[in-house]
Amino acid sequence: MTDPAALISRYYDAFNLGDMASMLGCLSEDVVHEINQSGRISGRTAFSRFMERMNTCYRERLADVVVFTCPDATRAAAEYTVHGTYLQTDAGLPPARGQTYTLGGGAFFTIRGDHIARVTNYYNLQEWLRQVQ
Repeated sequence: MTDPAALISRYYDAFNLGDMASMLGCLSEDVVHEINQSGRISGRTAFSRFMERMNTCYRERLADVVVFTCPDATRAAAEYTVHGTYLQTDAGLPPARGQTYTLGGGAFFTIRGDHIARVTNYYNLQEWLRQVQ
């Protein structure tokens, strides 16, 4: 079994490097992704499509990442600061004009074996809207 803190760190390192193949490799084939104040998708393919849209509309880097794990290594959480640029208008959101933003965020994870089986992300959508309007 993988050390959960190392797995989550590898996942976020890949995110920051824009290495989607390595990021997706951290996920189980049937991963569940619970999207902040939105829906729920299942499967690595759906997660990949979500990330394609995100990478088209946003450029983000996570800083100050702190990972927390439980003793039985089945769950983890992370807190971080998102530094981003809104590149292209995302459906139903204000027009993108290259606005920058900084937000606190967090995520919860379920770990199964050597992979992340669930990712649940949280950030303050109202604060993001305030910063980009």
